[in-house]
Amino acid sequence: MSDSPARFLDLCLDARDHQAVADWWCAAMGYVRRDPGDPDVAGPVLIVDPSGTGPRIWVNPVTEAKTVKNRVHHDVVGDTAALLALGATLVRRRDDEMHWDVLADPEGNEFCCFTPEQE
Repeated sequence: MSDSPARFLDLCLDARDHQAVADWWCAAMGYVRRDPGDPDVAGPVLIVDPSGTGPRIWVNPVTEAKTVKNRVHHDVVGDTAALLALGATLVRRRDDEMHWDVLADPEGNEFCCFTPEQE
């Protein structure tokens, strides 16, 4: 173990419809529910990379809608058009200043999408 006081554990996303957002991220990233369980359960949903290489993602239920820009976000390597077809929203397209697209999931959680060449 290193001498640092902390290490990365999980990524957490808040969502009013946490079940639907968990399903969306599973479709977008090839993740699976860790414990499919009862979709009517009100608690957080854990989704995982089936290969075991990606971080675990908890999708937590909240009652309020997202209202301002994320202070923390995650980056993905992917296909912007395919993510838009799944229901993502384009927040800002890559340009001369920024070499990635900024997207938002169906509840507005922003993330950056890089092309595989940028990985």
